[in-house]
Amino acid sequence: MGPADTTVPRQPTGTREPDAPGGSSGLVELDEATLVARARNRDPAAFEMLVRRYQRRIYSLCLRMLNGASGEAEDVAQEVFLTAWRRLPEIQHDGAFGSWLYRTATNRCLTVLQRRKPVDELDDHNTPIDTGADADPARAVHNSEAMKALTLALAQLPPPQRACWLLREVHGRSYQEIAELVEATPTAVRGRIARARAELAEVMKPWR
Repeated sequence: MGPADTTVPRQPTGTREPDAPGGSSGLVELDEATLVARARNRDPAAFEMLVRRYQRRIYSLCLRMLNGASGEAEDVAQEVFLTAWRRLPEIQHDGAFGSWLYRTATNRCLTVLQRRKPVDELDDHNTPIDTGADADPARAVHNSEAMKALTLALAQLPPPQRACWLLREVHGRSYQEIAELVEATPTAVRGRIARARAELAEVMKPWR
């Protein structure tokens, strides 16, 4: 792969666990900034390691943003990583790679949602929110139904609210960082998250 080569190995972005590092095992212990610097110099193994570190998180964000549409989520996630490979030289701060991925994924998902018809069916074949394992069958059913209700309620939120809620509650991003990701003020982000929490809390009352 030469310096001008923009081909990037496609990585599956679904729920499959990452493959064994194999030939990239020497990169496992490297910090993110070092990996980004090496990837910027067109080291495909370093970029592959970055993809492995972020692919599940980015795919999960896309899946939930896009109401469980797994095909679209995987397409967007793949596009985000492909764009990242092409635009690595433009990322000035090596430590900002993760934020760049989240911002790009969020914006791409919002664009997809804007292009959709007003009413889209939730993909029933996907469970965007992990219910986890539970040894008690009755409790497992209760939790599963509660998570379905939460997923449906989340799908009804305006996309900007949904994005802020997911970035905060699921991905643990700070208010300041979310504001930068969605190009809004921290105050606006806090307002969106507060409204999302209030709406979701109302829907989830029967499940408490």
